Amino acid sequence: MFKRKSGARRRSLVLVASLCACAGAGPVVAQDAADEGPAAEAKRPRVSRAKPTSPNATINLVNLLVKQGVLSEDQAKALVEQAANEAYVQRQAAKDATAKAGDAAKVATAAAAAASPPGVKHVTYVPEVVKRQLRDDIKKEVMATAERENWASPGKYPEWASRIRFYGDMRMRYRGIYYPSGNDQYDAVNFNAINTGSPYDVSKTNPYYYPTYDVTQNRDQFRFRGRLGMLADLHDGFSAGLRFAGGENNSPVSQNQTFGANGGNFSNYSLWIDRAFFKYQPIDGVTLSAGRTDNPIWSPTDLVWYRDIGFDGFSAQGRYEIVPGITSFVSGGAFPVFNTDLNAGINLPSYGGGPPTKLPSHDKWLFAGQIGAAVKLDDDYAFKVAASYYDFSKVQGESSSPCRVYSASDGCDTDLTRPSFAQRGNTYTPLRSIISDTSNSGGTTNQYQYFGLAQQFRPFVAAGEIDFGHFDPIHVVLDGEYLVNTAFDGKTRPDLLANNLVGAFEMSPGAWFPGYYVGGKYGYLASVTVGHKEIRRIWDWNVFAGYKYLGSDAMVDAFVDADFGLGGTNLKGYFVGGNLGVGENVWLSLRWMSANNISGVPYAVDVLHVDLNGKF
Repeated sequence: MFKRKSGARRRSLVLVASLCACAGAGPVVAQDAADEGPAAEAKRPRVSRAKPTSPNATINLVNLLVKQGVLSEDQAKALVEQAANEAYVQRQAAKDATAKAGDAAKVATAAAAAASPPGVKHVTYVPEVVKRQLRDDIKKEVMATAERENWASPGKYPEWASRIRFYGDMRMRYRGIYYPSGNDQYDAVNFNAINTGSPYDVSKTNPYYYPTYDVTQNRDQFRFRGRLGMLADLHDGFSAGLRFAGGENNSPVSQNQTFGANGGNFSNYSLWIDRAFFKYQPIDGVTLSAGRTDNPIWSPTDLVWYRDIGFDGFSAQGRYEIVPGITSFVSGGAFPVFNTDLNAGINLPSYGGGPPTKLPSHDKWLFAGQIGAAVKLDDDYAFKVAASYYDFSKVQGESSSPCRVYSASDGCDTDLTRPSFAQRGNTYTPLRSIISDTSNSGGTTNQYQYFGLAQQFRPFVAAGEIDFGHFDPIHVVLDGEYLVNTAFDGKTRPDLLANNLVGAFEMSPGAWFPGYYVGGKYGYLASVTVGHKEIRRIWDWNVFAGYKYLGSDAMVDAFVDADFGLGGTNLKGYFVGGNLGVGENVWLSLRWMSANNISGVPYAVDVLHVDLNGKF
């Protein structure tokens, strides 16, 4: 038996045992290591089995260890004998296993030969019709997957991308604004600037003029409009749209950006969300929309609506062919014009003390409906007619409860009834019933006022278009619209008059509170266009001319055309122009507009537009 050795000597014995194993002798365990028990066995390092080492190399190594005093001669002799014995046993076991495997293979070969005559092979038979069916099924499945995922078409987009369409347009414009002599700068009150800013002190003690529009100084402007949109087919009749547009501000009637405006010095320009909607077509000819969409009400001219105005809300459109060549259509919807701010209120304490007053909601809505028909008699003649009705709910200004106003930051309970955006032309009335007391010197100071629309608006519109296409592609198109505000009240409303305002601007009282409104409730537009209906290719052309008349309170001035007369109502005049294609989907436009006030203070303006347009 071996005696217990030092740690270095034990490691040498393990190395010798490993080398012996590599020589084919199997594991050699020194008695010294075995005496250490299972715990020591678990701790001993494992030696990977490598390529067998020759017996001479092992014997030489053992002799070297004897010379170094690691092993005694008796120990070395015992290790060599043990390795030789175990190697012999393993060689004999390997020979026996090889012999048994050969005998089994011979038996299997003899059995196979007995079962099958020489030269016979077994092959599974598949009928030809089955093979063809398998090939067709596999081919269809693979091609369907390839078509669906577009991996069989190099450079082609995925299927979902094919359901998205991008579109857009760009316009560069020169605008010239020319005022004749005789315009009254004093009376060109800018109510929109007052209502969207701080209230104006109308008292005689206020040394500052109210905001006014420029009506005397000519202007030259270079402007552009850029729009980029996306339409996506969502399957099962659903679609979605999104469009971005530029613009100097969030005006609903302009997407133009003037070069050098908004501070100049090559400042960056703003980008606005111009369209955002879902559409659903449950059946052919029926469309339901929600979000900000194009105007769902057909209008052949810009008498009633700015052409590119976006409608917020919900709408439905339907179309049905009664007989070949005659198609009826109907449209309608509900559209929020103004939604009350969550925290709308008055910061002054309520009368008799108490917390600040929060105001009830005063949401404004537009409800609209239209019915019409499109008739195509033959390839040469077609016409379209429609009747529309609109109800603007709660857009009229309301007189406030008696209130105290000490500064421009104070409010009254009907301030929310003022329009949040306006152009010019509608008749206005003061909203606040300011209490006269010592704080305002008996009503002679601190008369901070907001102004609301004096009229309700429920316009009825009749529209028509006749298309003579006898000389196609040259057409002659006649367009017309007639408008009347059925809710117009031609008399003043004393309940809307705030105390002490008449004559406060040192103007004639009739300029603010006439016995009868000097504007009117009617409007009409007639125009003729000769040439190509659409400008798509080079040298396509058309020319047009028309006359427009729009009474002061025929329509809410915020939403009408922003170019004729520089926007608004209480205007009449003519316009002429033309378009010429200079490339594929690129064209030049020229338009001259001359407008005058219908009634009231003198006002006239001529506007020239020269445009370069492109779309994709």
